[in-house]
Amino acid sequence: MRYRGAVVSTICLASCAVALVGAGSAAAVTRPDVSTGGAHSITYNSATLSGTVNPNGGDTSYYFQYWAIRGSVPQQSIIADAGADTHPVKVNTSITGLTPLTLYHYRLVAVNAVGISVGSTRTFVTTKVPLSLQILASPNPVLFGGTVVVQGTLSGTNNASRTVVLQANAFPFTVGFQNVGNPELTTATGSFSFPVLGMAAATQFRVVTTTKPTVTSPVAGVNVAVRIASHIGRTRRAHFARIFGTVAPAEDGAEVGILKIVHGRGVLVGGTRLRHRDPSSSSFSRVVHVSRGVYRVLVRVTNGAQVSNYGVPLLIR
Repeated sequence: MRYRGAVVSTICLASCAVALVGAGSAAAVTRPDVSTGGAHSITYNSATLSGTVNPNGGDTSYYFQYWAIRGSVPQQSIIADAGADTHPVKVNTSITGLTPLTLYHYRLVAVNAVGISVGSTRTFVTTKVPLSLQILASPNPVLFGGTVVVQGTLSGTNNASRTVVLQANAFPFTVGFQNVGNPELTTATGSFSFPVLGMAAATQFRVVTTTKPTVTSPVAGVNVAVRIASHIGRTRRAHFARIFGTVAPAEDGAEVGILKIVHGRGVLVGGTRLRHRDPSSSSFSRVVHVSRGVYRVLVRVTNGAQVSNYGVPLLIR
């Protein structure tokens, strides 16, 4: 019995020791240990900050403080959970809304029930805003022989007083883009404008920089609409009129529709085809039954270089 009692006592002592060790571990929770790590994935307005946190056995949260001017009030990242382990945990947080080409200071902060720990301060520099181009060509479509203005903006760091070049690729778009006119310098805000005179066929435009690497804008396509000169002529027949005119460039054989505008819609009242007038233009003429109202001429073009168009409204009283 004594032997058994001794065994029981030994087991009891062992259990008590385990319990005491557990109680001692709980009591040994201390402030977290922190180490501020490097910054990576740095752009002109964002970065990812890293570090390590040892919670030292207590539930621990962490965040990063960062600021652009030494001595200024720091900004703070979101608060995240580092757990309650007793070994270092790698942590990282992304921050945004930064200013380009700016030196930032940052540090890692960890907090648990025992206290707060602050890591050493490190720095990084945001990058410049990459240059980018956007353009708009107007009017579109433009009348044959008219002027198109290609304008746009060069955005990014150091976008002022940069040389930009207009390039064009005309129908049938097989030659490729070629420089047009003279280069221009962007304004203080990065804007520019290229007038293009004497538009004769559908054309693709783009603008490129002379920087290295070259920055190229998206392509802006411009259609060229045939130019129509239409007129009303008298006839000897009552309630009939001659609708005639010219079309440039020459589109011999193209369809011509004469429409009366009724409640905002065109109603076909007659048609014909363009006939040869000279190397640069075609002509049309058709006698149609008319009444009071507004008429327009529609010329259908399918050659790809130009697009269909309407003549000016013709009023018959």
